[in-house]
Amino acid sequence: MPSTATHAQDPASPAGGAHAHATHSDPSPASAAPGTPPKKRRRRPPGLSLAAWRQFLQLAKPYWMGDQKRAAWALLALLIVLMLCETQLAVLLNDKTGELTSALAAREHSRFWQAVRDTLLVLAFAVPVYAFYYYMRDAFSNHWRRWLTGRFLDGYLGGRKYYEIGNGGDIDNPDQRISEDINTFTGRSTHFLLMLTGSAMQLVAFSAVLWSLSKALVAFLAVYAVVGTFLALYVFGSPLIRLNFWQLRREADFRFGLMRLRENAESIAFYRGEPQERANIEKRFEEVYDNYARLIKKQRSLNLFQRGFSQLTLVVPAVILADRVLSGELEVGAAVQAAGAFAAVLTAVSLIVENFESLSRFVAGIDRLHALSELIIKRKDRALREQEKIQTAKGDQLALRDLTLFTPQFNRKLVEKLDLHLKPGESLLITGVSGCGKSSLLRAIAGLWKTGSGTIEHPAIEDIFFLPQRPYLQQGSLRSQMIYPDTQTSLSDDELREILTEVALPDLAERVGGLDAEQDWDKVLSMGEQQRLAFARVLVRKPRMVILDEATSALDGVNENRLYKRLCNDGVTLVSIAHRPAVLQHHTHVLHLKGNGAWAVHPAEGFSFEDGEVPA
Repeated sequence: MPSTATHAQDPASPAGGAHAHATHSDPSPASAAPGTPPKKRRRRPPGLSLAAWRQFLQLAKPYWMGDQKRAAWALLALLIVLMLCETQLAVLLNDKTGELTSALAAREHSRFWQAVRDTLLVLAFAVPVYAFYYYMRDAFSNHWRRWLTGRFLDGYLGGRKYYEIGNGGDIDNPDQRISEDINTFTGRSTHFLLMLTGSAMQLVAFSAVLWSLSKALVAFLAVYAVVGTFLALYVFGSPLIRLNFWQLRREADFRFGLMRLRENAESIAFYRGEPQERANIEKRFEEVYDNYARLIKKQRSLNLFQRGFSQLTLVVPAVILADRVLSGELEVGAAVQAAGAFAAVLTAVSLIVENFESLSRFVAGIDRLHALSELIIKRKDRALREQEKIQTAKGDQLALRDLTLFTPQFNRKLVEKLDLHLKPGESLLITGVSGCGKSSLLRAIAGLWKTGSGTIEHPAIEDIFFLPQRPYLQQGSLRSQMIYPDTQTSLSDDELREILTEVALPDLAERVGGLDAEQDWDKVLSMGEQQRLAFARVLVRKPRMVILDEATSALDGVNENRLYKRLCNDGVTLVSIAHRPAVLQHHTHVLHLKGNGAWAVHPAEGFSFEDGEVPA
């Protein structure tokens, strides 16, 4: 067979004869995978530890040190200025509150009304500063979210990481992590950062006030805050973080189950599979319910502790200052001022105690986001890279040289030492029993799978177009479906309508409301119409090579023959997977995959699908 390079020739046929074919014997056990499959990392619930802090820094640092660092630091500086103003105004309000109380207790009219005027003046500044501060806080968080989402989308879509994650199964619900966990991360990071900064300012500002009024209150606060923080971290800490971690995962799994029900509604309805779907969804919801029941029990204990921790402080300042007030050493207003300062300082030093439930959810979200970033942003593990030895090179036509292909997890060999070369004008039909690796070989040709060894030559990637059995129809107009994956085309509306006619969809544009009409295309179009629309994309793009994975399975023989002829008349190189004998006439060679790595190449003329051989 002069047009095809093969691994070995059939000794019963003359070299280069019309019916010559090549075979590759079943691989021996000794020719197993050259490496063991990489172990999947077990995901364990996170804890409030140095590891969580390191994960946070790895996620946050690029924003503060990268291309957006000037905007990030400028926004943070503005927030700190606003916070300083708010803290100072809070001190002034606390002072004026004490003055009001003292004036009332002393029954001094002029002093009281002066205090009222001063308080209203402070409020006139405090209210807009408060509102603008919280607006800028949310705007800053939103800016950070946009940048971080862009970073994750670059990693997720770049290098087809979304495809690898979908096949690998190491990460659950990556869509939820990008859409929700990033929002939670930036929002809570901003919240805790500003809360910590504000607490430090509040601690300094009000501690000076409190120290001047009662040193005993300051000493009590220090001990009280240390004990409370210790109890919050070590008694309530780990269980809440673990439960929040599992709650995020199980909520996402439950939502995913409902999404699959919606996406496969027609198939489920035909099967009448509602009872099993209900059982599966209820099982996922029970996991959500049970975990949340445990979570709220732990939260109940934390709430009891937090409530008691904060409510005791209502009594403590009065008890400590009672003797000085009753003896007349301190005015009642000074006692009120001390109580206000005490509450402000306690809030600052008990930051972890009061916000631990929110902090536990935050830590759980950090771990999920960090796990995704490890896969999509960082470079692949060296062990995985060493297994991906299939090389790609640019060539005029398709050529497979000494190709050995495994599944990505290295648990099955699909093809061993395959040698094949197509000349101009030749096309290849790939056949074999179900599960032998036909679609996997197409994935390797498309560059999706690289686990194995050998070289694949093909035209430039922009000159290759892939047609799957079930076409992907995006949300958008009919025009956008036809020109996908491009976003613009130089073809006129008349030319696009002519292409629809060529693929036997002459009335489609009028039926759906025009080329710019938007529909739910999966529901509007039958599978046969979807496959014909996919062929329209080929005619729009005019590639040199088309890879078809049972792309005409829903078409009748007439339309299938017409579409294949249309591509052949344009001189397109076809690489197809099909099981209908009628398709053979549009190909020059057949690659028969026999399983376990074995293969054979035959001329298409005279090939029989029944036995996978050329008649003698």
